[in-house]
Amino acid sequence: MKRRPYFLIVVLIFGYAFFYVPIASMIFYSFNKSRLATVWGGFSTEWYGKLVENQQVLDAAWLSLRIAFLSATIATILGTMAGMALARFARFRGRTLFSGLVSAPLVMPEVITGISLVLFFIGLEYLIGWPNGRGFTTITLAHITFSLSYVTVVVQSRLASMDRSVEEAAMDLGSKPLRVLFDVTLPIIAPAIVAGWLLAFTLSLDDVVITAFTNGPGTTTLPLYIFSKVRLGVTPDMNALATIIVVLVGGGVAIAGWIMYRAEKKRERDVQMAIAANK
Repeated sequence: MKRRPYFLIVVLIFGYAFFYVPIASMIFYSFNKSRLATVWGGFSTEWYGKLVENQQVLDAAWLSLRIAFLSATIATILGTMAGMALARFARFRGRTLFSGLVSAPLVMPEVITGISLVLFFIGLEYLIGWPNGRGFTTITLAHITFSLSYVTVVVQSRLASMDRSVEEAAMDLGSKPLRVLFDVTLPIIAPAIVAGWLLAFTLSLDDVVITAFTNGPGTTTLPLYIFSKVRLGVTPDMNALATIIVVLVGGGVAIAGWIMYRAEKKRERDVQMAIAANK
């Protein structure tokens, strides 16, 4: 009889506890009535009410959401194109250089990325007068730069494991390459594209280092606001704000996972029906 891997189970439990117990305690203390973040003073939701009345928090959250949505969308489009180029074209002139440029942000420290981007923006403004200062545009471009690499890796991995016989069958039946791309390839890799978008959105939403280098006056994102507040100590309103972020992000990931699960099941049913019809 096989022995149960008790050691692995214990390690797994401690691993999950290490990650999720601090989050659970943060959520618990967000309902603390006391002004001290770690001293329980009774149940209260007043800190959530104060967040709604805090215009700085609302402005920072709205700015972060706009930047994250725009940068994730553009990074997903460019990353999908780059992933398809690397996965489908084994050899082309400059492939090694292109692959290295795409992968560089994955291994490069964020401090180096932030410094290089701010120097680039300053030099560009000096040469052509754009961008006019640092702000929304520079932050968005910076986030696109580093999140594009993550999308490329996700899409390239999915394309590498994809069965190309489906595309070949579609072309044998008379479909043009562009039609095959939109009717076959993109629907099959859609879960990877959605996963890449969610990853890029999350990376943009919680970035601090690169944003600190590329932001300007009046463009304080939510992570920068939280970082500036917790430098003086964690307060119950920051626990409440972090709890809201965890709930929203967790809910978004759960909904996206459910949608991708249904889409995958539908695709499997369509394949089975097509196979049964051809028998």
